[in-house]
Amino acid sequence: MRYRTIGDGDQAFEASALCLGTMFMGSRTDEATSFALLDHFVEAGGSFLDTANNYNSWAGGYGRESEDLLGRWLASRGTRDQVRLATKLGAAKKDPALPLSSTPPTNYQGLTPDVVAREARESLRHLGVEHIDLLYGHVDDRETPLADTVGAFGKLQAEGLVGVTGISNVSLWRVVEAREEAARQGVHPYAVVQQQLSYAYPTPSVGNLSWGSPELLDYARSTGVPGRPPLTVVAYSPLLQGAYTRADKPLFWGYDHATTHARVDALHDAARELGATPNQVVIAWLLGGEVPVVPLVGASTLAQLDEALDAVELDLGPELRARLDAV
Repeated sequence: MRYRTIGDGDQAFEASALCLGTMFMGSRTDEATSFALLDHFVEAGGSFLDTANNYNSWAGGYGRESEDLLGRWLASRGTRDQVRLATKLGAAKKDPALPLSSTPPTNYQGLTPDVVAREARESLRHLGVEHIDLLYGHVDDRETPLADTVGAFGKLQAEGLVGVTGISNVSLWRVVEAREEAARQGVHPYAVVQQQLSYAYPTPSVGNLSWGSPELLDYARSTGVPGRPPLTVVAYSPLLQGAYTRADKPLFWGYDHATTHARVDALHDAARELGATPNQVVIAWLLGGEVPVVPLVGASTLAQLDEALDAVELDLGPELRARLDAV
């Protein structure tokens, strides 16, 4: 396993370069299987775990099933000191009776100070821990003054309840402004941005703020210097939910276009050349880029998990990477 530093100064922590997503653990993935996956991940040197306060509501649950499962696993295994926990708040339903949508009216809880304070403490309770290593705003909230949201996250850090903070599904200018606002308030800035990012890229569209754009990576490259604390980029759904390898999985979110199909062919060619799988090539491509990205990968079987773990040690040579990038 390889590792990297997340955050800066006294809030920083070391974590595995691969992050294990636990989205449907406790619902679609039963407890015995989930525990086996978590055990195997830690045994292999993995330490970075990701969840949210609402994931399982997308699978017909109450939302926090994965947080509760992680809490039971941590208590039964005594592994709290071996892992770094990331969870999210703000994207659960504000009104449970209304639908949730990515376009207005969204019905998200949002990132007001009262939501941030309340939901963070609820996550601590469900996880059964006293400290969250990384707390994200799940979806940017433009209806709440940015200074209020930044201050609320900073207060949780000052109270010792949260280590590093981050934001997801957000435009780049909001990331930059939030970090500037943190400097004005004298609190730690967002240290992580979690966006949808993969080897293929979607057709540009107005309003798509969830994609990890080249501009975001360029901004992340500029950080880690005096006056500009480091920013880590985490990629969710890097394997496009199996679409790189399974014909029955459609390309979604605007990925179904000619360049994606060419890139899929290039992935399969590279995989044959390396004796690897296309999914492993994607993970290695993200990890080994000029701006290394943390792939956030879910697994429902040990075979899927092993595939991802083995990819961490896969190095793409400069010639192969140049060929992949040129497609």
